[in-house]
Amino acid sequence: DFTEMMRTLGYPRIISLENFHTPNFMLVAEVLLWLVKRYEPQSDIPGDVETEQDRVFFIKAVAQFMATKAHIRLNTKRLYQADGHAVKELLKVTLLYGATQGGAPTDPPEEDSTQFKFDLDSKIADLKAARQLTSEITSKGAVLYDLLGKEVELREARTESIARPLEINEDEKVMKIAINNVLEEVQKTKDMLNNVTLDEANLEAKIEKRKLELERSQKRLQTLQSVRPAFMDEYEKIEKQLQKQYSTYLEKFRNLTYMEQLLDEQRRTEQEMFEEAANMLRLIQNRLKEEEQHLLKSG
Repeated sequence: DFTEMMRTLGYPRIISLENFHTPNFMLVAEVLLWLVKRYEPQSDIPGDVETEQDRVFFIKAVAQFMATKAHIRLNTKRLYQADGHAVKELLKVTLLYGATQGGAPTDPPEEDSTQFKFDLDSKIADLKAARQLTSEITSKGAVLYDLLGKEVELREARTESIARPLEINEDEKVMKIAINNVLEEVQKTKDMLNNVTLDEANLEAKIEKRKLELERSQKRLQTLQSVRPAFMDEYEKIEKQLQKQYSTYLEKFRNLTYMEQLLDEQRRTEQEMFEEAANMLRLIQNRLKEEEQHLLKSG
């Protein structure tokens, strides 16, 4: 099973199927990255799976790597689920490693890990070559089977052609037809070359015309830039007047702001004096009331 295969391949952690009862994407990503690095240590698949976008990119990168390098098609949806369905996809990769090791799986000794990796890589390369050779043999066999199926018809036509007496006139006629066809093809090619030459000449003429138009436009632009407009003097005069008006406006605005500030302070002072006078009047009234009550009590 999957856990036994991972232990056989030398995975550093102990994996149990209980880890996949609930989605465990971090463990699935760790196993996939370990298998990819085991298959090709120089692979540059990123291991960042913090965000959802990073996880989708990671799964796609691993699936593409396995499809191109090991010819294994992985279901990306099941891998992204990171549950028991993902184990079935992981098992495909681990079975490939088990097949490349040959026979029953055995635990490689720690002191011979380098030799084990070397043998594994060489056997994986042999497996790739065998798969490619198998596909070529299958395709060549299919083509050969189709050709052998047409052999009965071709044999009769070949025998009839061989038994037919050689006629010089007919052969000469066929050769003339073939020569005429070749001459027609040559003439068509020449016509195409002539058309290409004409198109090239037309394009060069258009390019030259565009260059002349561009030069005329540039000269006109330089002329317009060098000529001083008739309204420029009046514009500069009005601009100076506007500068003076703006300076006057700033001065008046500052004065007005200062006066408003003084007025606010004056109003604030008068308000404070009014409140102070009202408080004093209130205190005097209270004192008079107290004295009146005292007189009434003593009288």
